[in-house]
Amino acid sequence: MRTPGRSTPEPRAGALSFPVALSALVRTAPSRPLVTFYDDSTGERVELSVATYANWVAKTAGLAQDELDLTRGGAVLLDLPTHWLGAVWLGAAWSVGLSVTDDPGLAEGCDLVVCGPEAVRRYAPGADRVPVLALSLWPLGARFTEALPTGVTDYGAVVLAQPDAFAADDPPGPDDAAWHDRGGSLTQAELLSEAAHSAVVSPGGRLVTDVNPVGRSGAATLLAPVQLDAGTVWVRHPDEGRWAARAQQERATDELRA
Repeated sequence: MRTPGRSTPEPRAGALSFPVALSALVRTAPSRPLVTFYDDSTGERVELSVATYANWVAKTAGLAQDELDLTRGGAVLLDLPTHWLGAVWLGAAWSVGLSVTDDPGLAEGCDLVVCGPEAVRRYAPGADRVPVLALSLWPLGARFTEALPTGVTDYGAVVLAQPDAFAADDPPGPDDAAWHDRGGSLTQAELLSEAAHSAVVSPGGRLVTDVNPVGRSGAATLLAPVQLDAGTVWVRHPDEGRWAARAQQERATDELRA
């Protein structure tokens, strides 16, 4: 739920592209918790500071650009459940200058498909046309324990070898497309502005949510905290009996339910 009567903050000055917004946060609050993730079906908990999140973004962006040959203006399908790596992949895509969609029906028009283990069989037959990168969703981004279909790359097997710093060959700007679906497209500046004015989280606050960040409306659960010096706790398979206690434990200032 959103806090009634809260004043709407202005976006961070100059934060017109995701790389600019994240770089500003890294400079000012590198140790602040930005991404926290729970999976109530497994008991997993992951917490990433701003600096650690930025490191995962850099490695993933480097993989996309330098190993998969993706370039600014390209498109990626993220078919992922609510997960901390969804937030990482959003940041990586926008750091390269890619437009993201979560619509599987648009896979053929994308330059890369990124999926979780449950969707591997769906996309593997088309891996010769559109590269497929699969995430095991095991803790700490670990690799799959079983062999993947021919043509499907295991994210966990290749991402950690990437450099800790990322420099885009062709840096994206505020007018680069950041999201596309059957309803149209939005630029990085439009997504950032929309998120900053969405009131999903208080400035300096902490949001607890089960909304998938990889979604047209869910993107604000990442982009608002990045601009407002806040943080997000994402919960997958939420145990309703533990929700209130977790919100208190995590000192949540805001809640947003799917």
